[in-house]
Amino acid sequence: MGRDTIADIITSIRNADMDRKRVVRMASTNITENIVKILLQEGFIENARKHQEKKKNLVLTLRHRRNRKRPYRTILNLKRISRPGLRIYSNYQRIPRILGGMGIVILSTSRGIMTDREARLERIGGEILCYIW
Repeated sequence: MGRDTIADIITSIRNADMDRKRVVRMASTNITENIVKILLQEGFIENARKHQEKKKNLVLTLRHRRNRKRPYRTILNLKRISRPGLRIYSNYQRIPRILGGMGIVILSTSRGIMTDREARLERIGGEILCYIW
């Protein structure tokens, strides 16, 4: 049985954010690099770099709130939508808007992995990978 690399990315980022870790390490694949590139462009993570020891790894630097007096609330909210057991597809007209456009939807289209805004501009639908807000 294969591994769900997208769920692994989302879970590792979510766990690091909840544990107030600043740095996350994950295996580097084409899918992970494309998703991390989108997160970096949208401002959800601070920095990303490739690190190669025996295997290729991505090292992400997360954004955190500096105020620690209040109870900690996560900045990133990530939700996996399409999964190996149940694929969810959408045309460009029915791509959901997260928080009225404040969040993003990451889609896998025939032209690569892109955000919901890019998919609507290019009038392309695809598989809905995850929501981020």
